[in-house]
Amino acid sequence: YVGAIVEDGLHARALLELAGALRRAMPGTLGDHPLAYLWCYKYDSRYEGIAVHADEAAVNLNVWLTPDDANLDPASGGLVVYTAKPPATATAEEYNQRGAEFAEELLRSTAYENVTIPYRQNRIVVFDSALYHKTDSFRFREGYENRRINLTL
Repeated sequence: YVGAIVEDGLHARALLELAGALRRAMPGTLGDHPLAYLWCYKYDSRYEGIAVHADEAAVNLNVWLTPDDANLDPASGGLVVYTAKPPATATAEEYNQRGAEFAEELLRSTAYENVTIPYRQNRIVVFDSALYHKTDSFRFREGYENRRINLTL
């Protein structure tokens, strides 16, 4: 995949305005949490998405940008959010750099209980960043313009 992050120039005014509009639309969810980070990935359909991990933020907002007709399997392509979180004492290195290895025991203890959200263009998925999550399996049409795009705020 190709990724863009704030440090590499992903800080367009439109994205900051989007973050502000979402804060105004969801004050009970976002509260006083500042926009701490944002990133965007464009995935090649021949590869898998992001593996199991948790993020260091209070709330994640994922927005999918590729048109629905590029998704060859409308029941998939979105996000798998597990009910397990890393222990409060775990470091980011433990739960992200060791990823699935560290999460495996926790996920197994919940029988891998999760909510799987199918991909839809312009769908916003809001969830507790500390919950383990991963990109769902996906199959998008070939061609650069059909690649799955995920924006996370």
